[in-house]
Amino acid sequence: MAFLKDCQEVTLYDTIIFMTATGHALIGAVIAAKIGNPYLAIPIAIVSHFAADIYPHWDSGTNGSKKTKKRFLTEAVVDVLVGFVASYMLLTSFFPQTNLLYALIIVIAAQLPDWATAPYLIGIKKQPFISFYKFQSRFNTRLDKPWGIITQIFAISLLILLAKFF
Repeated sequence: MAFLKDCQEVTLYDTIIFMTATGHALIGAVIAAKIGNPYLAIPIAIVSHFAADIYPHWDSGTNGSKKTKKRFLTEAVVDVLVGFVASYMLLTSFFPQTNLLYALIIVIAAQLPDWATAPYLIGIKKQPFISFYKFQSRFNTRLDKPWGIITQIFAISLLILLAKFF
């Protein structure tokens, strides 16, 4: 882990950008709907997280240096909850044949890299959380509002439409 010695420590108040948990949840829901084999779906969901983070986007961590810790955490928790509700609505509306417990597992897998960095973001600056954070942050592409939201909505909508019709 020599690269960690060369990296400056990033605090919660630095600008930390991750695709929203809602976006990752919806991607996970689509994966669950289209791939019934968990041995395939779980790794695909985890890899999808990094692929989605490369796409320019906005989330609650955007401009994190200007937010209080309480506001950042509140926005993050709301984002996760909205993601679960949106995934449920997506599955019951467009993919009702999908087992909801199975989908929840895949949704969590799609969010897993963010969950793995959460302890670091709340102040636990120890291994393995430092490594999780440093690795994941290499994939993020920043884009502020409104375009960061628009691009995310476009990408997720396109994915849902493709999944529904193919």
